[in-house]
Amino acid sequence: MSNYIVIAVLGFVVLWVFFYFVPVGLWISALAAGVPVGPMTLVGMRLRKVNPHKVIGPMIAAWKAGLQPSITEIEAHVLAGGDVQRVVRALISADKAEIELNFQRAAAIDLAGRDVYGAVAMSVNPRVIETPKIGAVAKNGIQLFALARVTVRANIERLVGGATEETIIARVGEGIVSAIGSATSHKEVLENPDSISKKVLAKGLDAGTAFEILSIDIADVDVGKNIGAQLQTDQAEADLKVARAKAEERRAMAIAKEQEMSALVQERRAAVVEAEAEIPRAIADSFRSGHLGIMDYYRMKNIQADTQMREGLSKGEKKKTEREEE
Repeated sequence: MSNYIVIAVLGFVVLWVFFYFVPVGLWISALAAGVPVGPMTLVGMRLRKVNPHKVIGPMIAAWKAGLQPSITEIEAHVLAGGDVQRVVRALISADKAEIELNFQRAAAIDLAGRDVYGAVAMSVNPRVIETPKIGAVAKNGIQLFALARVTVRANIERLVGGATEETIIARVGEGIVSAIGSATSHKEVLENPDSISKKVLAKGLDAGTAFEILSIDIADVDVGKNIGAQLQTDQAEADLKVARAKAEERRAMAIAKEQEMSALVQERRAAVVEAEAEIPRAIADSFRSGHLGIMDYYRMKNIQADTQMREGLSKGEKKKTEREEE
């Protein structure tokens, strides 16, 4: 009796191991869908610690859609940490939309961190990216703010390594600034906002990005400040400050020069006073030495008096003339 129990237990263990390594239901589903999967393949997945349901389920969906990726490719993508379910959905969507996409490229896009299914969906249904308000100044100095809507679709060929939406927005903003800046007047932009779209679109801004720009539409244009007038005002104020500084510098130099001349005059006056102080002493020495007589002294005083009288008369005549002229 014990032998039967042991045999039954061993048989149960063998069956449990078999059904664990070979999920029969999944195997039958694969065979029913025409997917060539053998029991040993399922056993190998278990040994490689790969969940067969993550491989066989997406593979059945792909084969039923007419695609035939190999089980080795799908298992390798699972081992690499990829999302096989989204890759297979992307392949099916691309095939229905007649977009060229193979499993290797789809797997590479998925492993690069990009949403491959979303990229295929964007290729079928383009997406609109709205830029923030971008300010630029026309040649006449008037500031304009433009809001653009960029219609893009994913470029599958450049999805790996291609620049993201931020690059598209930056390039479109740069193109808008250049287009507005090249306009002679802000009125030209307000009258024909589509001229901005044409100039920006002609620059090929989607080069090197993961998108293809289909259209650029200017949604709104607002008038800002008169930057030209403001700059001229600021320049005039700066010139005025410079002129004031130079005038103050000249004034300081003039004051310094005047003080210098005043000091020189004072110095010369002091020298004259000092020289005049020596005159009485020289006269006294001349009297003592006999070089100057008393008559000579009185004659000199008379000459000084006549000179002072003439100066007084000339000043009086000058004042009289000025009064007559008034």
